[in-house]
Amino acid sequence: MPLVGLPRDMDFEMPAEHRMVRDTIREFAREEIAPIAQELEDDHRFPAEIFTSLADRDVMGVPISQTWGGLGGDQLMYALVTEELGRVSGGVGLSYAAHVSLGAKPIEMFGTDAQKREWLTPLMNGAIGAWALTEPNNGSDAAELDTQAVREGDGYRLTGTKQFITNANVAHSVLVKASTSPEAGHDGMSTFILSPEDEGFEITTVWDKMGLNCSPSCEVRLNDVWVPDDRLLGAEGDGWKQTHRTLDGGRISIAALSTGLARGGYEAAAEYAGEREQFDKPIAEFDAIRDKLVNMYRRIERARLLTHRAACRHDHGDQVTAEAALAKLEASEAAREVAQDAIQVLGGSGYTEDFSPQRFYRDAKLMEIGEGTSEIQRLVIGRHLEL
Repeated sequence: MPLVGLPRDMDFEMPAEHRMVRDTIREFAREEIAPIAQELEDDHRFPAEIFTSLADRDVMGVPISQTWGGLGGDQLMYALVTEELGRVSGGVGLSYAAHVSLGAKPIEMFGTDAQKREWLTPLMNGAIGAWALTEPNNGSDAAELDTQAVREGDGYRLTGTKQFITNANVAHSVLVKASTSPEAGHDGMSTFILSPEDEGFEITTVWDKMGLNCSPSCEVRLNDVWVPDDRLLGAEGDGWKQTHRTLDGGRISIAALSTGLARGGYEAAAEYAGEREQFDKPIAEFDAIRDKLVNMYRRIERARLLTHRAACRHDHGDQVTAEAALAKLEASEAAREVAQDAIQVLGGSGYTEDFSPQRFYRDAKLMEIGEGTSEIQRLVIGRHLEL
């Protein structure tokens, strides 16, 4: 029975460059995002100015090569940035992770140099990327696509509907999965680079959600959208293999985001418990509260270790499907449980919008759904274990 591999080394010291980037984004998030995080949620507003500032700090493409305008960092550095954003705003963190992992990285991995110059470089400079896989009738069974791409002249005509597409209404480009050979199943999936300016590309819905409302989730309707051959990413039929490689990195980013959400909830609870007094002493000194905080901290550390291990193995070029699934499963469930405990520590105050744990709780739930549900992660891990 194979086990998830150990890291190649056990050096837990963070490289100096990674610490510098992490600390820079931590300060930015604390000073620029945290004060408006609840307001963004209340207004359901995508904070374009925040992403402009992230571009100014050269982190809109942390794991993207400097050749195309990225930072030239690795998956671990990217995870650190994503965690810091999630620590203050799940919505900002989600749109950021979707932009990098799903909207930008596949162009670098699978695109031609001409595609990278035209479509990837703008994403490094403040434009937003998106990725469209999920459909109304196809969620976990992602290979059974209703969206079709039919050959026409020197291009393709796309028809179909995509659902729950993060960033679609603010995107410069959207990577759309469509079937070019329906009879071929998985091997008939292809990827196309679309612009929201393409004729027939229509945003039909921007959903109001339980949480993460500053990160837009959209329904996209493709009404006979024609694109030229140079919008095909990779070769026909490569879409399923591309999706698997993309999700390995994407799930690590969601694990990092989840770890950040858990940290945000824990820190709010720990601060409150240190200040709130009952029976003439801070409630943190009562065993019931102290034990709860210790358990929250333990869950966060476990989630971070799994996330960083998956990121490091990814950076070594290892196959990380199981590691990424394990990190996402652990971190996403930790985020929800820690946020729930944070609300309990705050009592009635935790149920109000005056304090952040309620927002972290609502944001955390999607982490168990997006980029593969917890049930799918267990399926992936079970297959790895040959169960």
